[in-house]
Amino acid sequence: MTALPTNLTPGTWTIDPAHTLVGFSVRHAGISKVRGRFGEVEGVLNVGETVEDSSLTVEIKTASIDTRNQGRDDHLRSGDFFQADEFPTMKFVSLTATGSGEDWVMKGELTIKDVTREVELEVEYNGVATDPFGAHRAGFSAETTISRKEWGLTWNAALETGGVLVADKIKLELEAEFVRG
Repeated sequence: MTALPTNLTPGTWTIDPAHTLVGFSVRHAGISKVRGRFGEVEGVLNVGETVEDSSLTVEIKTASIDTRNQGRDDHLRSGDFFQADEFPTMKFVSLTATGSGEDWVMKGELTIKDVTREVELEVEYNGVATDPFGAHRAGFSAETTISRKEWGLTWNAALETGGVLVADKIKLELEAEFVRG
């Protein structure tokens, strides 16, 4: 069993959506990356007595996608991608957590469009702070790369020069602040 960092206290910590970013990047047309984010996220981190006893659940509203392009966002909300009207949330539920100090690995199940697959998040613990209003906050960064095809997100368009418009690999990034109590 791995001890928690000394300043991270056990208990229930809730995501502060105003200080959390769930982002992604994907190669576009084989030549650049498009970045986006989801504006609505909820989650609970239950910190146990050890890293292994800790767990995380996060829900993301698929309709809250923002790539700074309304047409693209509408397409991503459609049946070609997230089908946000029928599948309004994506969900991550942790299965295991391991690591020590600042570096953890969290394995869990990611559900997109009613398809659940196991993913592994590389997690960095960024510390705790008490804000000017007395709230205890903990910060984490996490990332993983997934194949969108594994979740049935297969829409694409062939390019005249060869290749496809949207790459299969998606890099997911999370910058999260949690508030205790």
